[in-house]
Amino acid sequence: MARTLITAPTTARKGEVIELRTLIAHVMETGFRPDANGSTKPRDLITHFSCRYNGELVFSAELYPAVAANPYIVFTTVATDSGTLSFEWSGDNGFQQSESVKIEVT
Repeated sequence: MARTLITAPTTARKGEVIELRTLIAHVMETGFRPDANGSTKPRDLITHFSCRYNGELVFSAELYPAVAANPYIVFTTVATDSGTLSFEWSGDNGFQQSESVKIEVT
């Protein structure tokens, strides 16, 4: 399991634009670099990120080998209702990670 860091407001006003920041600690090996023996290291990438707000998709991204290790993603959405923001990362070798945070909208 990778370590994640999510920065999201815990409260917001209805209709307010909120900024969400995510970071996940991951090696992100491209599959092009040689190891100490000269063999190519196997590819190990996070290939997809998505965020759902009360089950509705509000942001998604496809990630490629040019993305740095520990991908940092910042995006905005509009606070509509109190509920849950769910974040999901998936990638090579069956990698899956999900986290969620609660938000109270007044």
